[in-house]
Amino acid sequence: MAENRGVVYMGQGRVEVQPLRFPELADPRGRRIGHGAILKVVATNICGSDQHMVRGRTTAPAGMVLGHEITGEVIEIGPDVETLRVGDLVSVPFNVACGRCRCCKEQDTGVCLNVNPDRPGGAYGYVDMGGWIGGQARYVMVPYADFNLLRFPDAAQAMEKIRDLTCLSDILPTGYHGAVSAGVGPGSTVYVAGAGPVGLAAAASARLLGAAVVIVGDVNAARLAHARASGFQTVDLTLDAPLPEQVAAILGAPEVDCAVDAVGFEARGHGGEGSRAEAPAAVLNALMEVTRVAGRIGIPGLYVTDDPGAADPAARRGSLSVRFGLGWAKAHSFHTGQTPVTKYNRALMQAILWDRLRIADVVGVTLISLDDAPRGYAEFDAGAPRKFVIDPHGALLAA
Repeated sequence: MAENRGVVYMGQGRVEVQPLRFPELADPRGRRIGHGAILKVVATNICGSDQHMVRGRTTAPAGMVLGHEITGEVIEIGPDVETLRVGDLVSVPFNVACGRCRCCKEQDTGVCLNVNPDRPGGAYGYVDMGGWIGGQARYVMVPYADFNLLRFPDAAQAMEKIRDLTCLSDILPTGYHGAVSAGVGPGSTVYVAGAGPVGLAAAASARLLGAAVVIVGDVNAARLAHARASGFQTVDLTLDAPLPEQVAAILGAPEVDCAVDAVGFEARGHGGEGSRAEAPAAVLNALMEVTRVAGRIGIPGLYVTDDPGAADPAARRGSLSVRFGLGWAKAHSFHTGQTPVTKYNRALMQAILWDRLRIADVVGVTLISLDDAPRGYAEFDAGAPRKFVIDPHGALLAA
């Protein structure tokens, strides 16, 4: 049997690469399943959501195998799998979904009712998401394979575009979902909070959807420089100038048609020293301020129900000081929650395969080895303008 190794959360801000058991066709409670598939992982990405756990900002226990952004080759299928074959190259949505419950049938796969005994929704290698083993490893098991896996039509063509296609498991559909739920369309003016990979994916998606102007805001100078190099307008939130004033300098008016929160609950305050102080509701309040009356706000940024590292007791329970009255007065629409990846990933795959979207360049995809994963976590946490993609078998780095 092949050796399996993967990235394990050790607690206290540390990750290590450790030997793992080879995956089996079984659920987290050890029950055998016939609908699963075992993959040899081709590429698996480090996500900002992983960083929340590693920083101790969730209730994740030490010993978890991390990773929910997975692309791989099918090497074994269960007896109930009908549409996949050994050798298929596939993208794995980060949502674990059954395809059978009411939510899945309505394309709300982020809140599947059958894959997590504790709450709606499941994910690989993530706290409170059903106990499914993470995919920052050499091998991983995927349940409900017929429903969950997106097969690339031509494996050789897919390998040529693997740096782009690896983004289909999470950040590209998540950014796209943020833009779609914010109502981006032809001619829209759009503000995206956050110049990390999801923010840049949202900005690229807004451009794909026909936005006239896309403005990206952040406190990280290197990430803002990368956003400008990718063709987006930017605002520097460390400046004392208010966000509406900076938007007005670009658009001639202090508001946008729609906005996307690609930051989430570890947001920082805006302006001078405030840009370095944590303020969990800062982004949501800023978006309500800068979005026009009757505009829409997409919120793919992560918010948690329990945050043991929060600065105040209310935030530890997920209670934030949001100016909801402002949003009500301006008749804003808000859309939150996990992205239903299967709703978008096939169309986004086509956009990549037909050269409509070079997402790897936009988000700064950078290949690293499995052994270099701890370094990738550290550099990403320090704000590097990159999307670190782990190559567990060394095949991509050698190409």
